[in-house]
Amino acid sequence: MEYDREEPQLPTARGPISAAVGAYLLGAGPLPAPETVAEAPPYGDDLQLALYQCYELHYRGFAGVSPALEWDPGLLGTRAALEDRFLSALRADTPVHDSVAEAVGALLVEPVDGKGVSHFLRDEGELWQLREYAAQRSLYHLKEADPHAWVLPRLWGRAKAAMAAVEFDEYGGGRAERVHARLFADLMTDLGLDTAYGRHLDAASAECLATVNMMSLFGLHRSLRGALVGHFAAVEITSSPGSRRLAEAMRRTGAGPAAEHFYDEHVEADAVHEQIVRHEVIDGLLEQEPWLAADVAFGIDATGFLEDRFGARLLADWRGGRSSLRTPLPDPRHAEREVSHTS
Repeated sequence: MEYDREEPQLPTARGPISAAVGAYLLGAGPLPAPETVAEAPPYGDDLQLALYQCYELHYRGFAGVSPALEWDPGLLGTRAALEDRFLSALRADTPVHDSVAEAVGALLVEPVDGKGVSHFLRDEGELWQLREYAAQRSLYHLKEADPHAWVLPRLWGRAKAAMAAVEFDEYGGGRAERVHARLFADLMTDLGLDTAYGRHLDAASAECLATVNMMSLFGLHRSLRGALVGHFAAVEITSSPGSRRLAEAMRRTGAGPAAEHFYDEHVEADAVHEQIVRHEVIDGLLEQEPWLAADVAFGIDATGFLEDRFGARLLADWRGGRSSLRTPLPDPRHAEREVSHTS
């Protein structure tokens, strides 16, 4: 199964900004007016989808959209305005620790009475909720490690070597069947989900889009390399315990062996990655560029801020008996036929 063969379709617009960006990508209209962008809610569906559309040109692109638009000056100007709105809100709204040591220390503390999404899914989550969670997370996991790879040319010495070592593991250690994006596609198959890249973009919430957009924002800007390293540290340090809970959730609900394996793999791999990121990537970066410490702390804490928003949205919907998705998932009994059709 070639889960990543085709370019994804452009998503359905969620407001005037994303509609204008989508039309521009197809040569069917002008870009949004600057004042429209300046007034948009920074974490809202419209701005986040428009930003996601801009960023996706640097990854797989969209069907029917010219690859040359990746560096279109007008589109880059709109992207910069969207980024400024988003980043300004993140800086204003994120409580940031006074030091990198404090920010990392907070990540290392596992609360006794944890109440996050992975705790909920482990203890009481149902299979339909695991399917929704996987559908939304697929926006990142089907390109897992790609946003972080942008930082490699911006590092050197210990930090670069250690970051490359972790990325090598994320990309399967040279084995295509072990690439983490491949493993997540296998997880999706177990859950009866369409594995096509970008297939679940229309279903994903604004809160989910923001978590993915932040990675691209940090990765694509050299000036934000410290924030990207902080973000990567937050992901790797919190991954192992969270993955253990999600593996237990997959086993408890009978999701399937590939679904279990994806998270079991992350329990083991990310426990090692945590040490490398803390002691080689962060320490190596700050040894060379100590003035980036505040950016590293910001990247750690901004990650927690957006993940908490996403988690709160998921739990509010699920505990209220509602789907967390904007569009419903197909019946899993028909998923095998749909996946085969997209392969």
